[in-house]
Amino acid sequence: MNKKIKISLIISLCFVFTGAILFVIAMSINNWDFKKLGSQNFETNSYEFTQEFNNLLINTSTADIDFQYSNDEKCKIICYENKKEKHSTTIENGILSINCINEKKWYDYISLFSNNPKITVYLPKLESLNLEIKLSTGDINITDFTFENISISASTGDVKCSASSKKQTKIHLSTGDIFIENSMAENYDLVSSTGLIKLNNVVCSNEIKLKVTTGDNYLTNVNCKNIVSTGSTGDINLNSVIATNNISITRNTGDVEFYKCDASEIVIKTSTGDVEGTLLSDKVFITKSNTGDIEIPKTTTGGKCKITTNTGDIEISIINNTN
Repeated sequence: MNKKIKISLIISLCFVFTGAILFVIAMSINNWDFKKLGSQNFETNSYEFTQEFNNLLINTSTADIDFQYSNDEKCKIICYENKKEKHSTTIENGILSINCINEKKWYDYISLFSNNPKITVYLPKLESLNLEIKLSTGDINITDFTFENISISASTGDVKCSASSKKQTKIHLSTGDIFIENSMAENYDLVSSTGLIKLNNVVCSNEIKLKVTTGDNYLTNVNCKNIVSTGSTGDINLNSVIATNNISITRNTGDVEFYKCDASEIVIKTSTGDVEGTLLSDKVFITKSNTGDIEIPKTTTGGKCKITTNTGDIEISIINNTN
């Protein structure tokens, strides 16, 4: 190794050593919070509204959205946001609109570490409010408000909702999970292409529609008029689910399990998957499995229960509601 190469290596090692020392100093100053090294500049902006409105529209690209009760009965929006991706707020014709204004250049998207934008919405109890959210990427959390209608569409992110609606709760996701708990509505329209849908302690006066491409459904303590669940790949599990009219379940690949459930009429169709569970009342069973065992009660009264599967077992029993 000649002298020039040795000198170059020594200089390079000095730069590396110096860089490591500066990195340790910078991280120590920032309490080892990597996000503080990000090149994006964030700030917190607060907006307060005294005007009346009956529609709330949030249209943004990337942000977590959290709904909380207001302590002073006023509406307030707090945005933790990128300085080049701020939000505008307007009230016009009874509509409070929160829109993202993206002024980023292509190089602004290049960052080793990135903060998470967040919108926190503080609301009083406004039961005549229509809520609409359009989001590209981010999680949504809504506490136990009551809205007139709820409409949420997002590309990537989870939705946790304890809110009720007087009419319809509609949540459509491309990739993400939907959690509905302690909620009431006239209709539920829930779609997740890739992700699970979970309902717990839900009362629906009309119809619950569940649609997944790849994902599971979990329903616990649900009362409604009709349930329609469709999906390509994924299991569905029902526990203490009562429909006064119909339960309809369709799957290409996936198991169907239910415990202490009932409906006037039940129709289950799956290509590849087992169907098993317990019902609370007698049914007239119509069953078919091309490859699989069938065990059903020998009851001849009650509503229709039609179960068909190409590859899978069918096992149904009737239990008393008090058990």
